[in-house]
Formats: sequence, C-alpha cells, structure tokens
Amino acid sequence: MPDLNPVAKRIHNVQPRLVRLEFDDGEVGVFEFTSTEFFQREFRGEGARTDEDADADFRLISSDDYERILLGRSGPDDDGWTMVGEVVAAERAEE
Repeated sequence: MPDLNPVAKRIHNVQPRLVRLEFDDGEVGVFEFTSTEFFQREFRGEGARTDEDADADFRLISSDDYERILLGRSGPDDDGWTMVGEVVAAERAEE
C-alpha cells in the first residue's frame, strides 16, 4: 500500500493535543481535534478552532487522490460546509 499522507499522519499523531495548521494561502490557525482516523489512505477528522472562530465546526478530509488534506468549516449561521483551504503543514501548538 502507498504511504499515508505525511500532513495527515502528523495531525493524527499530535491530537488530542492542540495542532497548529498552516494553509496554502499562508493563514495559520490552532485547532483541537476530537477525532481523527484513517480508512486505508483516506483521512478524516473533526474539531474546533481554538484561537478564533470558536462557534464553528471544522472537518478534515483527504482529497480524492489522497495527496492533499483539506479543511472545511461549518458555522452556526452557515447552510452546509465551506472550504477553508489545503493544509500544508501541521505541528504541535503551544498549550
């Protein structure tokens, strides 16, 4: 089986501790994921942002080709999920 996505592995290994994510547009945020899991190469996770936007839910998913990890957001006033961006780096955040 091909290797698992390295960004997804890093997120999975750091959680349940706080995770600092960097996105393809340069934005950075701190997240607390309540769950992350692999289904073979597919990756999923759910959590909340701790540094801002605390009322929204966030969901991690792998792209169809498993090459990218994407983050979606659903806020209390939203009707569904919107794409935040591609996660390009993940590291343990200072608590």
